[in-house]
Amino acid sequence: MNKKRLTWVDVTKGLLMILVVVGHYPGQLDFPLGKYIYWFHMPAFFLLSGLFFKPIFEKGQSKQAIHKRFMQLIVPYLFFLVSITVLRYGMEIGSGNMELSWYLNDLWTLVIGGRFARGAYGVFWFVTTLFFTYLFFLWMTKYFNRTKQIIILSIFYLIAHAESLIAMRVIGGAPDEASQTIPMIWNVDVALMAVVYFALGYYMKDIWMNVTKPWLIAGLIGSISAFLLDWFHVIDYHLSMKFLRYEHIVLDIVIPISITLVFVGIMQRIAAKLSLTWLQQIEKHSISIMYLHIFTDIMLNDYFQYGLIGFTAFGLIIPIIVSIIIQKVVPHGKLFLGGFNPNRKKPATKSTSKPSSIPVTH
Repeated sequence: MNKKRLTWVDVTKGLLMILVVVGHYPGQLDFPLGKYIYWFHMPAFFLLSGLFFKPIFEKGQSKQAIHKRFMQLIVPYLFFLVSITVLRYGMEIGSGNMELSWYLNDLWTLVIGGRFARGAYGVFWFVTTLFFTYLFFLWMTKYFNRTKQIIILSIFYLIAHAESLIAMRVIGGAPDEASQTIPMIWNVDVALMAVVYFALGYYMKDIWMNVTKPWLIAGLIGSISAFLLDWFHVIDYHLSMKFLRYEHIVLDIVIPISITLVFVGIMQRIAAKLSLTWLQQIEKHSISIMYLHIFTDIMLNDYFQYGLIGFTAFGLIIPIIVSIIIQKVVPHGKLFLGGFNPNRKKPATKSTSKPSSIPVTH
């Protein structure tokens, strides 16, 4: 992949990371921005991950690839999980909470993870889901041809919608509460939906790498149509992968793909003309931002009054500072930020890997 393409990927991921932070703003937004962000931002991350997927057919190589993804995804997950938990428990003990049952119950929710881990751990589900999504697609591409892959993906897609139907309509209640009645460790069941977006990133690689004018227009038509239909209350569409909220078997593909086409197409054109180094810096430290932006607000909101802009600024700047400190001070800091490099012992040319980048598998 050439430099130009790497630039647009970096700035696109950087802007998506900002949308992740904005989407977790705990206050009320005047415009339904939160709903529209959720229409596409998490599917877009899985699409971009699939864009860089490389099939592996030899047994030994599969083990190496799985080990690499584990080190890049699960090791940082565990590092931030333990770090935040230690700080939380220190604060609880300092405030006088000595109830053993509270800690045991909290630890149990953290072990299960996924949609069951709330508050400071609100985004942790994405990494475990991405890891299992990678495993699913690695398995499919290794043992099945393209036709059979599509059949399997279709089955997964239908199962995901059936699970959502059970949670939302049979069980009922708010989406987050309904989804928690379906037990599943690490949100593995969400990978049934995520792998579809991941596969579309892989299958449509030539389109994503260069969103041409016809594809951009098609995306604009789909996106504008969706926004207008929602604005005039013809549809009331929502999408929340974390909480199994899949509301329409067609729109769950059409809307995320349409908006992502526009998003990527515009970012490709902007990145080709402007130097967006600030977005590249956000992408560079996006793992820390992802894990810490909610916890940053938890730590600061008792001491500062701020709205959406302040929430976003704190959620970006403080995690970036923490990311830099981890790399410079903590032993093996880059490893804890996803910077595992299986070839680091080889006297090869300087690695181009960026240790603090959000985990998009490539």
